[in-house]
Amino acid sequence: MTARAVVIGLGILLLFIPAAFYTEIAWLRVYQFASGVPATMPIFTLFALAAAMGIPGLRRVGLTRRELLAVFSIVLVGSPLVSHGVLFWMIPKVIAYYYAAQIHPLWATTFLPLVPAWFAPSTPAAVNGFFEGQAAVPWSQWWLPLGAWSSFLVCLFVATLCAMSLLQRQWITNERLAFPIAQIPLEMVAQPEGGEGRANRLPIVWMFWIGVLMSLALTFLSTLSSKLPAIPSIPLGPVPLMQWRKVGPLAGLGEIDLVLWPGMIAIAFLIPKELSFSAWFFWLVRLGLTVIAIAAGQAPRLPEDWYESTFPAPYYQGGGAALALFVWVLWIARHHLRRALRTTFGRRSTAAEVDEPLPYRWAVIGLALSFAWLVAFCWLAGCRLIFAVGLVALIIGYYIMWARIRAETGLGFIPFPLEIQNGLTSLLGTSSLRPREIVTLISTRWAYFPGFGESSEVITGNTLESFKIADAARINARRLTAALVAGFLVALAGGAIVVLKGIYHYGYFNLAMGGAYGWPSWQTRNDGERIFTFLQNPTGPDAGAIAAVAAGAAVAAILGIMRLRFWWWPFHPIGYIAANCWGMHWYYMPFLVGWAWKTLVIRYGGLRLYRAMVPLAIGLIVGDQLNGGIWVIVALVTKGRV
Repeated sequence: MTARAVVIGLGILLLFIPAAFYTEIAWLRVYQFASGVPATMPIFTLFALAAAMGIPGLRRVGLTRRELLAVFSIVLVGSPLVSHGVLFWMIPKVIAYYYAAQIHPLWATTFLPLVPAWFAPSTPAAVNGFFEGQAAVPWSQWWLPLGAWSSFLVCLFVATLCAMSLLQRQWITNERLAFPIAQIPLEMVAQPEGGEGRANRLPIVWMFWIGVLMSLALTFLSTLSSKLPAIPSIPLGPVPLMQWRKVGPLAGLGEIDLVLWPGMIAIAFLIPKELSFSAWFFWLVRLGLTVIAIAAGQAPRLPEDWYESTFPAPYYQGGGAALALFVWVLWIARHHLRRALRTTFGRRSTAAEVDEPLPYRWAVIGLALSFAWLVAFCWLAGCRLIFAVGLVALIIGYYIMWARIRAETGLGFIPFPLEIQNGLTSLLGTSSLRPREIVTLISTRWAYFPGFGESSEVITGNTLESFKIADAARINARRLTAALVAGFLVALAGGAIVVLKGIYHYGYFNLAMGGAYGWPSWQTRNDGERIFTFLQNPTGPDAGAIAAVAAGAAVAAILGIMRLRFWWWPFHPIGYIAANCWGMHWYYMPFLVGWAWKTLVIRYGGLRLYRAMVPLAIGLIVGDQLNGGIWVIVALVTKGRV
């Protein structure tokens, strides 16, 4: 870690904040530019910096490999805050209740009096200016709500940062997880021939460049053909092969699409074979269960739209599996956590603790204090203590589990299978929740929906990836942690100002993301109706949801036990979770192609050929991200016209 690496990383973040606002929110609707797994912005930045280091005049004063990776890590952790899934999802969350109440007068007597005054401004001028634009930011009314929600976001970051600091040694060294996504930056700036003290540049492995050029050409032409219809299209997908049959049991098969995204196929090649096999195999099982359910009398619907708790209740199965595997992961790490706690309460630190991102004592204290404030936040909003503890524990548990899934398998881009709101209201019933607890549950929904690598859970995964990069490149982990915290705070402060000023200038509904039917806008508009419905129609516990969650937990536990006991066991429990997440109707075909590619390479070429193919797969991912970066630059230059 050097001072110039930190300055460059923070400087790039400051430049990136307005660019991200116009890219993702104001002019365009780019969903995985700042966030995503992998995200375009950090990879494009690393590629550009490493390419610049190849210029003869910059070699002597160029950045070393460690400095490049440090800059990448700072951008990786800070950039998601300015995306559509964090600040643009958090800030409009509560103020939207007051704007929508103008056409829902019953809300004024039903739940608006239950909303704490410090959640959002409620005066007509502040509310209307937010959604209609052409107004100045009423900062005097925003300081308290912005400070309250920023404290919630900061404590989420601190809690998960401390949790990752406690667990990363277990996952990196003891379990030796693969970290497929972290391999991308590590391979992009491999060790230079002259050692770590020399300037680095992009790799010269020809397989890497074949992958970059192939992926870039395919994705660029595919994007270009969508903008200029005269250019023949390249069917990378999704291209319908079979339309959805809306009647009969075969409706359970849904629409079958051709999806050949190069980056996704490359990820499926890098992850373990049993995982990619399990993902598409259990998706076929899910289709079969859906067909059986429709044949038994259920209403025909698309398999990805089966949100109900009736059989087969796929998302409830996935939620139960995620909870079971979270307990399983902590159980496996119990010896490491016991040693960490022993060090925490001991008088002296151990020698092994020196290389940790945080001293164990600081990590435990930071986790406890941040968890306590998150609970106090919910309690001050009117929740019972037990509800507040449960809600915060579920949010942090999901974040940790998804970071673990990403570290082991690279599947950080899958959404949460069961939303916390749906789980609590189905398993407990809305009648058991107090009105203020329902308001708080929906108002904090930005923190646990949807996953996908697009909401705030991605910051936890990015933090863990940064720790892996530091371990692999021998970067000082504690200095890197300080730089990551600084980057997070810079992005939070700058992003909040830019997002608020931009929204009040253009108006929420006049923004590309705010006026579209995408998930942030649609969910923001309808969350007030969720609260009203829960309060007006209280329900009891859902027996079908309880059974489906229990079944999913049991299946995941069995798959996990079999995987540990028998080396030949072909089914991976995380593949079962992935199959029961939304989006698998697009992902299963790239998983199938990637699994077949890896199987054939290993069978006929052995591990030597597989290792030779890894740079090709990395190149396919990098080329895919470069295409996104190029089109973003074009769109910014043309102010969204192209």
